[in-house]
Amino acid sequence: MKLHPVYRITVFVPPLHLEALKQGILAVDDLAAGGYSHGMWESAPGHEQFKAQVGTASVAGHAGELLREPSVRLEFCIPRDVVRLQRVLEQGVAAHHPWNNPAIFVDSTEFAAP
Repeated sequence: MKLHPVYRITVFVPPLHLEALKQGILAVDDLAAGGYSHGMWESAPGHEQFKAQVGTASVAGHAGELLREPSVRLEFCIPRDVVRLQRVLEQGVAAHHPWNNPAIFVDSTEFAAP
């Protein structure tokens, strides 16, 4: 086995928007790595909670209101390339996610493959 440096991107999305987000990401990048493309992992169902602060133009709820919404955890990896990462985050995730400030996490890690 060889270790390949990758970015692991994790984003939480409402279930009704999952397929549109996936298609938006794949329209920007085919997520090719290690002889495969379109690799994604989904973990569901779950919930996310948030309370919009005063002055925030929230897509859901009102300032000061605690919301708890269904959520799916979507993960995928790309080889470590900062330009590619920015394109995926901006044109893939942010442009196709329903929330103003989606919960997106990027980890630098290694993927074990032959």
